Amino acid sequence: MSIDLSLTRLLTLLPHLPYTRPTLHIAGTNGKGSVSALITSILLATPTTPSYPNPVRVGRFNSPHLLSVLDSITLSNVPVSQEVYDQARKQVLEKDAELGTKLTNFEVLTMAALRVFEIAKVDIVVLEVGMGGRLDATNVIPDEAVLVSALTAVDLDHQAFLGNTVALIAKEKVGIARKGKPFVVGRQTHVEVVQVVQEALEAVGAEYVPALEVQLDQGAAAVKWSFSDLDASKKEGDLSPPPQPVTATLKSFPNTPLHALLPLHGAHQLDNLGTALGVIDSLLLSSTTSPLAASLYLKKRVTLESIAEGVKRTRWAGRLSFHSLPVSSTGKKLVVLADGAHNPASAETLGKYITHLLSLTLSTSTTSSSLTIPITYILALSHSPPKTPLQTLAPIIPPSLPSLPGSEKLNLKTSIALLRFTPPDGMPWIKSVPPAELRETVAALAPDLPEGNVWVAPEQETAGAEPGRNAALEEALKWAAGKQQQEGGKGLVVLAGSLYLVADFYRLLERGL
Repeated sequence: MSIDLSLTRLLTLLPHLPYTRPTLHIAGTNGKGSVSALITSILLATPTTPSYPNPVRVGRFNSPHLLSVLDSITLSNVPVSQEVYDQARKQVLEKDAELGTKLTNFEVLTMAALRVFEIAKVDIVVLEVGMGGRLDATNVIPDEAVLVSALTAVDLDHQAFLGNTVALIAKEKVGIARKGKPFVVGRQTHVEVVQVVQEALEAVGAEYVPALEVQLDQGAAAVKWSFSDLDASKKEGDLSPPPQPVTATLKSFPNTPLHALLPLHGAHQLDNLGTALGVIDSLLLSSTTSPLAASLYLKKRVTLESIAEGVKRTRWAGRLSFHSLPVSSTGKKLVVLADGAHNPASAETLGKYITHLLSLTLSTSTTSSSLTIPITYILALSHSPPKTPLQTLAPIIPPSLPSLPGSEKLNLKTSIALLRFTPPDGMPWIKSVPPAELRETVAALAPDLPEGNVWVAPEQETAGAEPGRNAALEEALKWAAGKQQQEGGKGLVVLAGSLYLVADFYRLLERGL
């Protein structure tokens, strides 16, 4: 079944399976998942008191799922059980058959998520838009359920469905706005997005709320890290740079700034945190005007300390996540940076982060000699015209040296492995780019890269292979381990291009190589 953006089927079905949970609705091109994870963690950190002894119960829906459909629906950060999911999905399918609505796969999933939250009677839902906004299945929720809506960074992606310009895409995404409700707008790199959003919000009567400004906390100690810290024998939490110390001021706490440690990596996560804090701030402020928001009693319970604790506890897999993987063929461990960068904007973010890691290495280096740093990319991309592999890979190939004194002593040894990801269940329209086509792109971006530094997975039948197992990824990792050993120095494997490839990697982490 292909993608069919429409609310007609769901609007027919929804009265028979009503949805009433207070909801925070998040749209955008990049950053939706990080923002929803931050909001969820902050809400879950809300303290109990004698007057309010029950913890806040938070439902969250994200798409696509990572390892299984169950991890796309969480109850207080715990994936829904198979039993509860099956119960909710059965209700949806029975009504779908009874009414003849013929829901798409994503519509069934979305309605099942809403049923899970309704059955569990969660206090609040963090709902991530699947694609677009105006016609996305999540936008079927009634106006009265929406507390705050938000928009993360908008960029080119899914143009075949949403439009060929960022302005057209923004117009689709702002379609989740609701009359009289706050709409938090994250920092945008395209100025035309802000104009489109402001005009749309004025037309619908929603409240424009700029995201909060989050800055690095200049009063905190500088983050220190180096490629020499990439010791795969360490615990995974010790591989990555320490959390970023940040500060911001919320309108709901005007006299005291928030100081927090942000464990999500990359400068872009400051913007995502600003959007998340804007949502939390709007939620607290609306407690005085919205009966539904007031019924959560968050204004009386949330503190700056609980917000900081929620930020500190946030985890979001597959986005600049460091992992160590034993490779039996070499007897050593690889350090892998997994990131779901799948479009030019997210690839640019990944590229900047790799350059940032090189900058940290320079700032902590005390040697005047050359530093050899092997970086091996393992890449797979979705076929998603008009987006091209060249556009997606250009920000990361070749890796960029930092513009700092001493950068000339960084000797980067780049290797690249190209393969396909395992096709996700229930989404036959998602295809991976053939590795041979990716090889042509790499040749155009890095013509001087030696032939021996590129590994291309063979095109072969996967029928009969173990379900969920990507044999090409296993071979690519073994090849990467060999290259790292050959080049010497503390190196990094960067696995990127698609969340579906990241999912393959996480399944491999569970099973072992």
